[in-house]
Amino acid sequence: MYEISPNIVSLHVKETTPEKTLYLMPTNKNASIRYQTLDKCFRDFSRRYYIDDLIASCNEALMHYNDTGGVSRRQIFDDIKYMESEEGWSIPLERRKIGRKVFYRYESHDFSINNQPVTKAEANQLKLAIQTLNRFRGLANNEWVEEVISNLEWRFNLSGESEKVIGFDQNKELKGLSYLPQLFEAMTNHKVLRITYRSYKKDSEVRIQTVHPYYARQYNNRWFLLAMDNDWHTITNFALDRIMAIETMEDIPFVPNETIDFEHYFDDVIGVTIPPKDVEKIKILLRFTEKQFPYVVSKPLHPSQAIVDREGHVLSIEVRPNYELDHHILALGRDVEVLSPLSYRQHIQEILSENLKKYLPVQIERTDK
Repeated sequence: MYEISPNIVSLHVKETTPEKTLYLMPTNKNASIRYQTLDKCFRDFSRRYYIDDLIASCNEALMHYNDTGGVSRRQIFDDIKYMESEEGWSIPLERRKIGRKVFYRYESHDFSINNQPVTKAEANQLKLAIQTLNRFRGLANNEWVEEVISNLEWRFNLSGESEKVIGFDQNKELKGLSYLPQLFEAMTNHKVLRITYRSYKKDSEVRIQTVHPYYARQYNNRWFLLAMDNDWHTITNFALDRIMAIETMEDIPFVPNETIDFEHYFDDVIGVTIPPKDVEKIKILLRFTEKQFPYVVSKPLHPSQAIVDREGHVLSIEVRPNYELDHHILALGRDVEVLSPLSYRQHIQEILSENLKKYLPVQIERTDK
């Protein structure tokens, strides 16, 4: 079952008088930085902020907090328009003209967007956050989630929203999810683990490995741990639902990961299986049926996917072949054909031929009758 730590997920609530309010990021990090910077400028009555001053202040803040810049005049005007709207904070903004130039400030020294009640946009974001937290509601060791959700629903009058408008694909019966908090703690605090594991290939075989945990990845509604084997110094892939036990090894020093960038480790494959080093990346041409083609275009098999022939429904992907790629191709059945390279086409053909043999005896037996 899922278990998440209140130290990992948090909602920051700012208390004000007379009512308690919440400030959420309106759209994204850059937008939040701009809004907070503009709010600071509008509250500063010690100087005059003209449009160029507002642009400069936002660029300075973005460079400081997010290493970005290049805010345009139009963007600032759009931000002001949003802040003045009901979707924003309905800010009371004055425009004072000095000669041909206009400077901006709040009508009151005391106004700030951080002191205002939740906006409609923020309320929608908060509802989505609550619905996301609901995934963990009622699960073991997550009692704190119930308290957080109930508190937020009461504090911001959202308890009446009982209609479910969003769903998540998850397998609550999947084994091994209870290990996630322990693995997260071991990865972040650099602790060596001894894992008791039952593999897929040999279900009767149980092996015990001492590993240095580096990275956890979710794929196809399942979780996998990537760790370095203590004896062989190779990266091993463990499916959490096949883990039988985990023990922390305090007497073995942790070997940190200094070579693998796991954010790009899977760039050349589909799924989580990294093939042997001699399996090179190849360009595979796939022809789809007219019915299936739009679905694959809208949901690519791999980030490298490209349209080769739209009228002929041919796509290309550049990957290192592995089990997950075979699984995707075979799952599409008659809706896809591997055109090239010949080696991979023959590989899929061999799998289909072996599978067909399982049905031919049944067909012959029925024909004889």
